[in-house]
Amino acid sequence: MKGWALGKIELHPLGEESLGVRSMALGVVTPDATVLLDAGVSLAPRRFGLPPHPKEFEAAREARERITSFAARCDVVTISHYHLDHYTPSFTSYYEWCDRDVFEKTYAGKLILAKRPDRSISFNQRKRAAILLRELGEAGCRVVEADGLRFVLGRTYIEALGPFPHGAESPMGSVVSFLIEYGGTRIVFAPDAQGPTESNAAEAIISLKPSLVVIGGPPLYLEGRKVERELVRRGLENLAVISRSTRVIVCHHTLRDEEWRGKLASGGISAAMTYAELLGAEEKLLEARRRVLYKEEPPSRRFIEWLRAPKDSRGPPPL
Repeated sequence: MKGWALGKIELHPLGEESLGVRSMALGVVTPDATVLLDAGVSLAPRRFGLPPHPKEFEAAREARERITSFAARCDVVTISHYHLDHYTPSFTSYYEWCDRDVFEKTYAGKLILAKRPDRSISFNQRKRAAILLRELGEAGCRVVEADGLRFVLGRTYIEALGPFPHGAESPMGSVVSFLIEYGGTRIVFAPDAQGPTESNAAEAIISLKPSLVVIGGPPLYLEGRKVERELVRRGLENLAVISRSTRVIVCHHTLRDEEWRGKLASGGISAAMTYAELLGAEEKLLEARRRVLYKEEPPSRRFIEWLRAPKDSRGPPPL
């Protein structure tokens, strides 16, 4: 699997909104370490009042296949926080395209660098974390609560940064970011920073003098509804500051808005890349286009019947 190279570090985009799913899954390969960052995939159960379109389930399946294929050769897997688009659960769900077998293929026997489950996370995340961490232990994983720690793998350095807020004034707590460094090339992976909305987080990232920042941008699609306009504006401003100091890959919440490029450009951010661009692939903002997809490509009757069936009796969706 050929990746996008920066220095002697290769990046392998695996799942993300520009690839049609909620995710920030990213493979990172150095000459002496292979790291899978946040091995999660998920689909929004409802958007515009609609369930996921069949194309979204297809994208989830494809992303999951890329993740499990990369996991087969990786040494380390990170868990930045306990939302389902950032880790792989063991239960069966086609919204996450996972089951027990997928869970084992993703994690079994590996070093897991996980966010501490008892520090600044929501009640639901704490419940998920308790189950996940127990099952990881049963799968023969070495689980390390990584917050603030630094790890050395040959000449590769991995540092768990933060934790930083999951957006300012958010009830969802905080998220661990990760720095991966080899031969003077420094990659910062900052999931769900939402800009970052917190200026302290932006300053901390810039102070590391990274070669590249992979960052979850502002939640443009929630502006003025679930997130105050001022917080989104602050996220754009901080993202602009970061983009003036280093290369930036913008992803995740920002790309749930089909007009994201224009909104970033109006905020002074014009050179941001996406996972799709790194792969040389067409940008597939499927969630942002869900309403259009239902209109232009109505799902089959079989698919609608599948959606209506009890979840515990469903097989794979008819795609």
